[in-house]
Amino acid sequence: MTDQKQCTVVRNGSYQGVQGGTFATGISAQSAGAQALCLHQLVMPAGSRGRPHLHEGHESAIFIQSGQVEVWHGLDLTEHIVLHAGDYLHIPADTPHLPVNTGDQDMICLVARTDPQEQEGVRLLDLPAWLATHIGPLTIGNG
Repeated sequence: MTDQKQCTVVRNGSYQGVQGGTFATGISAQSAGAQALCLHQLVMPAGSRGRPHLHEGHESAIFIQSGQVEVWHGLDLTEHIVLHAGDYLHIPADTPHLPVNTGDQDMICLVARTDPQEQEGVRLLDLPAWLATHIGPLTIGNG
């Protein structure tokens, strides 16, 4: 006889990500016993930014549900893309990135990672001086 595994429903809750933003509790090792993935909804307020970071050893997939966000990425965060509602983004493992919401509405997205832990794989990075000057004095999006 094999062990019967059970489905888990997660209906509410949120936390502030160390990388900035408010995450819905979603699916993770902590909330549902996930072993190889996590899935969360992220709200990034208008006029805010995250903290530069990467996810050690884990890739991410993002779907923009509403609003728009600029993502600075790559070595020294020199690459730049703008995402709009309906866009998907793949971030390879260990890739530095920084989300910035310079728009006038909150950006809401779904974030999936191959790391089942909510925050363990997040490694914060320094904001390059050149980029700090470029994006200006935006607040860190932690509600």
